[in-house]
Amino acid sequence: MYSYHIHINGIVQGVGFRPMVYQLATQLRLQGYVKNGSDGVHVFFNADESMALFFFQKIKVKAPPQSKIISATIQHTENLVFENFSIETENDDRSIKNVLLCADTNVCTLCRKELQNENNRRYRYPFITCTQCGPRYSIIKNLPYERTYTSMQAFEMCEKCKEEYNDFTDRRFFSQTNSCADCGIQLSLNTISTILSVDADDILEKCKVFIAEGKILAVKGIGGYLLLCAADNSEAIQLLRNRKHRPAKPLAVLYPGIETVRKSFELNRKEEELLLSKESPIVLLHPKQIAFTNLAVKDIAPGLNTIGVMLPYSPLLELIAKDYGMPLIATSANISGSPIIYKDDDALEYLFEVADYIISYNRDIIIPQDDSVVQISKNAQQQIMLRRSRGYAPSFLNYTPQKNKCVLSTGAFLKSSFSLSVNGNVFVSQFLGSGESYESQKMYKDTLKHLVDLYVVKPDVIIADLHPNYFSHQYAIELGKKYTIDVMFVQHHEAHFAAVLAENNLLQTEEPVLGVIWDGTGFGNDGNIWGGEFFSYANKEMLRCYHFDYFPAIAGDKLALEPRIAALCVSADAWPQPDILEEKFTDAEWNTYQSLIQTTNLFSSSVGRIFDAVASLLGICDKQTYEGEAAMYLQVLAENYVEKNGFTLDDSYFKEGSHYYRIPTASLIQGIVLDIKKGKARDYIAAKFHYSLVCLIDILAKNTGTGKICFSGGVFQNALLVDWIQKEWSNKYQLFFHQNLSPNDENVSFGQLMYYDNNIKSITKKEMVSSGEEFISHNS
Repeated sequence: MYSYHIHINGIVQGVGFRPMVYQLATQLRLQGYVKNGSDGVHVFFNADESMALFFFQKIKVKAPPQSKIISATIQHTENLVFENFSIETENDDRSIKNVLLCADTNVCTLCRKELQNENNRRYRYPFITCTQCGPRYSIIKNLPYERTYTSMQAFEMCEKCKEEYNDFTDRRFFSQTNSCADCGIQLSLNTISTILSVDADDILEKCKVFIAEGKILAVKGIGGYLLLCAADNSEAIQLLRNRKHRPAKPLAVLYPGIETVRKSFELNRKEEELLLSKESPIVLLHPKQIAFTNLAVKDIAPGLNTIGVMLPYSPLLELIAKDYGMPLIATSANISGSPIIYKDDDALEYLFEVADYIISYNRDIIIPQDDSVVQISKNAQQQIMLRRSRGYAPSFLNYTPQKNKCVLSTGAFLKSSFSLSVNGNVFVSQFLGSGESYESQKMYKDTLKHLVDLYVVKPDVIIADLHPNYFSHQYAIELGKKYTIDVMFVQHHEAHFAAVLAENNLLQTEEPVLGVIWDGTGFGNDGNIWGGEFFSYANKEMLRCYHFDYFPAIAGDKLALEPRIAALCVSADAWPQPDILEEKFTDAEWNTYQSLIQTTNLFSSSVGRIFDAVASLLGICDKQTYEGEAAMYLQVLAENYVEKNGFTLDDSYFKEGSHYYRIPTASLIQGIVLDIKKGKARDYIAAKFHYSLVCLIDILAKNTGTGKICFSGGVFQNALLVDWIQKEWSNKYQLFFHQNLSPNDENVSFGQLMYYDNNIKSITKKEMVSSGEEFISHNS
């Protein structure tokens, strides 16, 4: 008989790992103990060698479904004496903490059944949870994962909950979030002047009545407050839009169950799996005709072909949705441009500007998170992460750092996130909104401080975007001074490319990979605004080998807000000039903008702005009310064409053999203007524009002699474009898209980290020529 120590790390805390080990050890009649440590789960026990190895293998096989084992070791230890097997909970004050964090998870099937079972003592208890489900990341204050280190600390278990907690045959054995109506979390219903009720049954009954009356409710979710109203009530939805200052941006819809979703939406296997998954994101779906009879579709997603659909992921939302029985609007509770509200005091202070009633509860949210958003492309079934947040963040399992340093990368601006490399693990924060507002900046700082404090570390290196006006750039410099450490800067689109390379295990490749990086904006190495970029990567060297021809970038932020200005700029070198443009401006505006175009020294290659320009030229959108609005309307037009005609077009705006170092933006616009003059249908032109971009990829892949192509940047949130690329080129090239991260700027922080961790070097054409290497383009 010997003493052994098993050490298991990964996502192994908050998932029922200790109860599983205890139950297994008891079955095998072993003596010892299991405990959570700052570096995973530790098991000490006595056994002979064959039994020890059998126990070790059984633990790995029986690991709870929500867990993810990254490493597992067994070794002899000094001889120890045990009387039985137990779960220890002593504090672990070790300075090195490297256990991964468990994300918040969807309420599990067994808890759902209990919630609806009149004979169960947790019948209609809005905070039912167990070892396999419920809040985790959003409530944790410290490591290791113990009740005392979460916001559940404030709630002392009643005798019945304690019995469950201590009964190893019970499924709530050692559940750190265990509670019930007698000892647990309390609901409250608030008006602007008073607490209307604290009785859960009464509150839930009133919710149903208020929604039916067309009222707007602010309901505290797992990661922050949500705004709810009836999804078939146009007046209520328009009132919500007016109060929230959100005139057209699409809203998500909460359905009571998967059966009702199936009736109203086209739903394939992947989409259904996502809706029912432990992450439970919002999924973009195409509505069936019947949806137009039970949803105010035109008010929910004006001008779009898809609607964001979600299922209840918390027992409170489950009760509200099932009680009402019809779909509900469910959108983040914030004023447009600000982050989700998650603190109770802030909710009471600000949310009555939007909501008629607030339904809250007295367990604190430690870390705020928006709902995650995912889309599956219609034909190629490519998963596109549009927002990575609740259910997915912050642990990132798909990369192991090569450098033994604490590295912080601060990301971009509009779709902000940060990444942190700590003790062999990588964390990519949840979506943290736009860096524009003070509230978003504070949330960013608070979330970063929380993670750094959890792991008791300080960064050794900080990496930031080149743009000097980005909050993430400025905060990186501030932190660099605070910690007296170096701050490195990585070009925005090179970070995008590094991120998608890393996600597809291509960082070590020796054969060239083409990176197609298209988005709205990113500060370039030459001081211009990039966004229509082609890179080549091999042997840890990255070269910008092509880009869209520059066009004038004027009017600051207005360029992104007003597609008509983008059309003016993108058309500056086109001939003939589009005569439809002048009517979009007053005489004073026209003269001012023409003067600015002639005198500006700032230029752009942004494909995002080209999408805006084409949308304006086609008369779809001249002024945007939310980011990406014009491009989404253009996509819808093209989708309508493809729906009628398939992926079939007779021509491209780009011609073979006519592209050198730059892509002729002016020729593209000239072709579109000529088609408009010929009276071609708008949906045909929109589809031809998409097809031309698809053809361009093939032209440049042939020019560069590349067989592998990676795609990143916000433009590749366009599911039609992704499908068309897959249809045309999946048999000719190896195509690589993001797997677990969004193609938008949320991935920039991860890419910055990858750039540093892999010693990637940015090189120029001149450097290649001077080193005697052949430039990859035969047109060079």
